[in-house]
Amino acid sequence: MRALPPVRKRTNAAGIMTLAFLTSLGVESTQGQLPTSISEAEALLRENPELVRAQLRDSGLTQEEIRAQLVARGMPSDALDTFFSDGFIDPETAFSANSIAALEMLGIVREGADGLELIEEISGFQPGDELADTASSPVFGHDIFRRATSRFQPLLSGPVPDTYQLGPGDSLLLLLTGEVELAHDLEVTREGFVVIPDVGRITLSGLDMAEASVLLRERLSGFYSGIRRGTTSVNLSIAELRTIQIYVTGEVRQPGAYQLSSMATVTNALYAADGPTDLGSLRSVKVRRKEGLEFSLDLYPYLLSGDASGDVALEQGDVVFLPLKNRRVQLSGAVTRPKLYDVAEDDDLADVLIAAGGFHSMADRKRLTVHRTLRPVEQVSNNSERIVIDLALTPSEDPEEPNHMGGAIIPPVGLQDGDSIVIDTIPAVSEGMYVSIAGLVAQPDTFPWHTGMTVRELVSLARGPTVGADLREAEVTRLPTNREDGGLAERIYVPLDSSYLDLRSVGGRVAGAPGIAFPPSGSADDFILNPFDLVQIRRQPDFELPSTVIVSGEVSVPGNYALLSKSERVTDLIERAGNILPSGYPRGARLYRALDELGRIDLDLPTALQDPGGIENLVLQSGDSIHIPVYTPTVQVLGAVNSPVTVLYREEQKFEHYIAAAGGYRSDADEGRSSVRYANGLAQTRKKFLFWSSYPKPDPGSVITVPSEDPNAQFDTMGFVTTLLGVLSSLATTIVVITR
Repeated sequence: MRALPPVRKRTNAAGIMTLAFLTSLGVESTQGQLPTSISEAEALLRENPELVRAQLRDSGLTQEEIRAQLVARGMPSDALDTFFSDGFIDPETAFSANSIAALEMLGIVREGADGLELIEEISGFQPGDELADTASSPVFGHDIFRRATSRFQPLLSGPVPDTYQLGPGDSLLLLLTGEVELAHDLEVTREGFVVIPDVGRITLSGLDMAEASVLLRERLSGFYSGIRRGTTSVNLSIAELRTIQIYVTGEVRQPGAYQLSSMATVTNALYAADGPTDLGSLRSVKVRRKEGLEFSLDLYPYLLSGDASGDVALEQGDVVFLPLKNRRVQLSGAVTRPKLYDVAEDDDLADVLIAAGGFHSMADRKRLTVHRTLRPVEQVSNNSERIVIDLALTPSEDPEEPNHMGGAIIPPVGLQDGDSIVIDTIPAVSEGMYVSIAGLVAQPDTFPWHTGMTVRELVSLARGPTVGADLREAEVTRLPTNREDGGLAERIYVPLDSSYLDLRSVGGRVAGAPGIAFPPSGSADDFILNPFDLVQIRRQPDFELPSTVIVSGEVSVPGNYALLSKSERVTDLIERAGNILPSGYPRGARLYRALDELGRIDLDLPTALQDPGGIENLVLQSGDSIHIPVYTPTVQVLGAVNSPVTVLYREEQKFEHYIAAAGGYRSDADEGRSSVRYANGLAQTRKKFLFWSSYPKPDPGSVITVPSEDPNAQFDTMGFVTTLLGVLSSLATTIVVITR
């Protein structure tokens, strides 16, 4: 396969494909340039029909098979008849867009992501092929090292890990702060020491940053007593890293010696050397050290997931060697990243597909083909240089299945150097025609329709049914065949697959566990969809997911509980949780409801426990949470009192007792707005009747709050008069009633 340079002037799709086809075969115009118009391209194609005929012969298909494929893809059967007969082509012949589309469908031409391409043969990649050394590499992962915007340099200064080992050439910054304020710029000499004024020489080479900091602190403490006393702190940091010289050899674009910082890694070295050539492999990069040590690094984890944990830190004199490729395969067709991939020793077909990003959205997940060049011994026995392996993929929506990928299980097939793996696209769709699926499927949506499309295929495109789906049958709504009676649609019920059903009852089938992939046969597979059909996957009757509630605090077994029925009540849950402990305080119980805007629900648990059938024993809902607090025999007094305090609860005492225990009200206290908040979250304020008022009685765990008056508030004369008149009117009415 050869990639074309971008064509600057594009007139239409047919012309582009023609230009791609001719140019990639080396056809030139009379001026030695690309054809600049469709008419020129058509003229060259008419003059060189053998170029297309050769490709059609190499496809291995007969004329009848080619015509059958064209019809199956919705194209005229005679779209390529011009090239079936020998001889020249009439100069008046015009090539239609269907002709170019047919060539594309048969894999003779295509428009690639990086330009226009001709697929000279489906197995065009051969082991040992030399690839053009261009800025864009056909090998996965090579481009990242060639782009100037991607190239990075290791740290030259700034923070380094405590394990960083110091050496000659490192520049350090030593700071003393506190009782003594000093700063020293230090450089590690060739002999490995630094010189500190008034202190002398201290050898640091070979120590890491943590060890160097400890040594400097010990030496400096003999000169600055504040270090021992803790009044002076010592801080050591890197001002500038030293440089090291390393060597990059092997299959790199710019081999040689490089000066890098001492924090450099193998990837830094490859960036500096402009990355690998197309013959180099990133699966086994070698680092050779003077002491005879050798490290091996696989860069695919770095390229695929950004995992740089295996990146080797370089040292002075290290040699980075990039080896030749060992086992390389080509992945083309409907995958996310069609590229050439280097295969590690233990990799198989599934590993390569993962590296390629998996299937494209329009991939045919039922099959793939592997084109393989045979070894010389195998060529004799097979009487052929190459074989084609057609692999059937098993549909599956279970991600826990081994080798599961994008709705299919990939067979564990070993790969050989030079293998070409092709993933087909799904059949061409009829323009403007679609089918829809709704209800309990993972991805309800509208999908392009094509001839022969089945219910099973549509459900698979929607990523299968979800939990709760009625798996006995699907409802298909279809445009009516006869519109005279005024009907808008016809309704058809299609039995779904038997693998979803459990034949455990004599009277019929009942819904089984959801989530099982569609099997190879069944009614859903046989039922053919028409354009504009709507498939509904309905919910099972009375199906609901398990609902959970929470009970916490002073119960025997706190935790999450599933509701056993729609009528389960608070006391039922308390009983399931082992009842309330002696340390618990039922009157302080709180009920929180996730579906309620306020969150907290008024709960009188003692009354509910005494009368389980009463209205206080609330019915629980999904997400409810009940908390039983610890019994607290105190009352807390806060706010505008002279001495906020926590007072021991006494049953016979009233509100005023606790206010008195807090030293009484302050002069700015707003007594009328005093409130009591009980342990269950409820709050009460002062009650007034005529000229009399009463305060709520506190319970154990209550909090009394006395607010302060607003100093800026003005006296509401009108409000006072209105209130007074209302009181007098009520009093007069009462007197009249009594006298009568």
